[in-house]
Amino acid sequence: MRHRKHNHQLGVKTAHRASLLANLSCSLIENGRIKTTLAKARALRPFIEKVITLAKNAHSNEDISKKIHYRRLAISRLRDKKSVAKLFDELVDQFSSRNGGYTRIYKLALPRLGDAADMALIEFVEEAEQKKPKKKKSSKKSKKATEKSKDESTSETPVDSSESETGSKDEVTKEDDESPKDAQKSTEESTVDTEETASDEEDQVDDSTPVAESDSEETEKMESSADTDSSTGEVSSTEEDSSDKKD
Repeated sequence: MRHRKHNHQLGVKTAHRASLLANLSCSLIENGRIKTTLAKARALRPFIEKVITLAKNAHSNEDISKKIHYRRLAISRLRDKKSVAKLFDELVDQFSSRNGGYTRIYKLALPRLGDAADMALIEFVEEAEQKKPKKKKSSKKSKKATEKSKDESTSETPVDSSESETGSKDEVTKEDDESPKDAQKSTEESTVDTEETASDEEDQVDDSTPVAESDSEETEKMESSADTDSSTGEVSSTEEDSSDKKD
């Protein structure tokens, strides 16, 4: 009787189903993850896991004849020598520490356009990472001591050449930024100096004019005094002459 043996029929005959699962298995071995319908993914899981078990048996067995036997069984199921070689030579180490459960299925939210079939992702389970040992909680005193040691080490370390180069570049850029400012300051100072010199010259001219006027007035006074002296001398001389004549 064939009771309870109608799982994963996929609506096709036996030959079609065998070739379909073989092609899906080869694409999964080559890519590591494929997207297909949920029904095909569920049908592919037991098929590919049995082939992986053949690869593990060949890897653990030292008899060359048995290794060849397992490899030929896998070739008869997958029908692709390249995929079988990749599985037996490269991927088998990934599953050596696992006892079953070599694949994982993710259901996708969006169905397929056209017939609204449920879609899923099927992929190989990666090797489990080794858990890192938990670090012991350090006390506050040890943390402070480590921070102090770090600060001292940073203060004692010399400056790298790269930092010096960056510092020199920053100085050059600062000088370049300051040069137009200095030029503007120098131009402003020169204009202020010219204005001050012009104002000083005007003040000197204003001061010199009254001095010249005062000098001219003094000369006029001197001349007038000289004239008066000469006139008084002449008058005195005429008086003396007249007195001599009388005598």
